[in-house]
Amino acid sequence: MSARDYYEVLGVARDASDADIKSAYRKLALKFHPDRNPGDTAAEEQFKEAAQAYAVLADTDKRARYDRFGHAGVSGAGGQGFDPSVFTGFEDILGGLGDIFGFGDVFGGGRRRSGPQRGADLRYDLEVTFADSATGTEKAIQIPRHEPCATCTGSGAAPGTSAAACGQCRGSGQIRFQQGFFTMARTCGTCRGTGRVVTTPCKACRGEGQVEQQKKLNVRIPAGIASGQRLRLQGEGEGGMRGGPAGDLYVVIFVQEDERFERDGNDLHTRADVWFTTLALGGEIAVAGIDGSHPVKIPEGTTTGTVFRLKGKGMPDVSGRGKGDLMVTVRGTTPKGLSREQKKLLEQLAGTFEPISQIDSSDPDKGIFGKVKDIFG
Repeated sequence: MSARDYYEVLGVARDASDADIKSAYRKLALKFHPDRNPGDTAAEEQFKEAAQAYAVLADTDKRARYDRFGHAGVSGAGGQGFDPSVFTGFEDILGGLGDIFGFGDVFGGGRRRSGPQRGADLRYDLEVTFADSATGTEKAIQIPRHEPCATCTGSGAAPGTSAAACGQCRGSGQIRFQQGFFTMARTCGTCRGTGRVVTTPCKACRGEGQVEQQKKLNVRIPAGIASGQRLRLQGEGEGGMRGGPAGDLYVVIFVQEDERFERDGNDLHTRADVWFTTLALGGEIAVAGIDGSHPVKIPEGTTTGTVFRLKGKGMPDVSGRGKGDLMVTVRGTTPKGLSREQKKLLEQLAGTFEPISQIDSSDPDKGIFGKVKDIFG
């Protein structure tokens, strides 16, 4: 009997979305599940048929081949088996079978992890000063990581020997068992899915195929980097297994605080204490930035809390596209420890003031800044 059309099996249109296909399969899986239909071989076959249809239509590549060539496009070598991960999300129905290798054995196929495996990614937390983050720098770090054993070239077997077929799984890398009408497989715990066991372990790595090494690296810190940003060093993570590529190293940056600056994006905020006479009479002050001192002109009559923007004097953009601004907030400062002459001058100034409520701000000659200018100018 020829196989039914997979779209027909699931009851969806050929242009159905992934969500529609998933929803249709869930309904059928619940309806024909063996636990709900004990001893019903017809329901069991429909359950299998729905799973086979979903395994193809939920896989983008297989669905494209099926749409073009029909069943011929997904049958035979490379087409009949399927990726168990497509059943992720149906653990409540299938009891987690989507995570078990060999789930595809219901329809043939199956997978084992005996080939090359990529090494794990690593993380390294690096603290830098605020100045280093502003100018950029290079830091030397040392990380512990596992690398292929040089003595056995990563095989785990002593020189002159080789691994043998695992007696537990007979070299398949999987332990097969029956659950209901499913023939399933788990990764063999003896050989960890490789299908091979080391009978004479390498003394250098004790049969692991890897050894821990302290690796020294130079990390370039780009100017403008901020706390929480990370740098990726490709291939500097754990070494791969059985000839697999190494993982990556992610260096996470933490920037020390600087009491002079507060960062907001690429803008920097700082504060400048200014004598009240400078605010009143006007003048010029020097403000420290990340790249040296910058002059700031204070107009006559400036009030405390006024913010001056210095364009392009902030933090560099980490991508190299320009710089932020330096925002300078001025704060009036009252002098302490005045000399007799200074006190006399201030008393003379205070005697010229009118009550604040009676000052006519429209007449600068009656304002406080006019009085200050007359006495100190």
